[in-house]
Amino acid sequence: MKLASVRPQTVEIEPGTVMNFWDPNEAATKKGKNKPALVLLHGFATDGILTWQFQVPFLTRKYAVYVPDFLFFGVSFTDRAERSPEFQAECLVKGLMKLGVERCIVVGFSYGGMVGFKMAELWPQLVESMVVSCSVLALTQSISRDGLERIGFSSWSDCRLPNSVKGENDKIFNTEIAHNLKEQLGDKAMLRLIDKAGHTSFNWSDPASTTGASRKFLPL
Repeated sequence: MKLASVRPQTVEIEPGTVMNFWDPNEAATKKGKNKPALVLLHGFATDGILTWQFQVPFLTRKYAVYVPDFLFFGVSFTDRAERSPEFQAECLVKGLMKLGVERCIVVGFSYGGMVGFKMAELWPQLVESMVVSCSVLALTQSISRDGLERIGFSSWSDCRLPNSVKGENDKIFNTEIAHNLKEQLGDKAMLRLIDKAGHTSFNWSDPASTTGASRKFLPL
């Protein structure tokens, strides 16, 4: 991340609420004044920089990249009781404004896409355009229930720590949901399907292994 000229810093959104951002360092800010701002929003599995670590070095060549950690991920926290994508979006927007971002492109993966949609809905003057993968406008009870049935789990807690995972497509948000999302977004939205790709999950190795537990990314 140092080679990509981004640095971590905590931003106090309000008393009792702090978000961590990876953003351009001072040298990168001076050099790239005309670069468009790009905000990368992570999913529900890990924090921002673990999700986007391989994309950041390439994207910083053309963009001023901002990678937030949502509340309750990394060192971001709040003492407020809200737990909704709207609240995440509210805090994220306040943080970006404190960092001087007035207009940005948003890239969201999974849960990050839901937060991004809320940003675009509530602060259209901030969000210029969006790229979203493996996501929906909102995780409704019916989508949640159907997704769990497709992948053979009774709860999301069981899904997040499976013994094994099979199939090459996104079993959580399938292509039918993707087409429905395209229709909801309207004529300006484009849909692209990626072969042999899927949602990601953690799979822990056998705890009895002599090498201990190791994490693997596998497609759902």
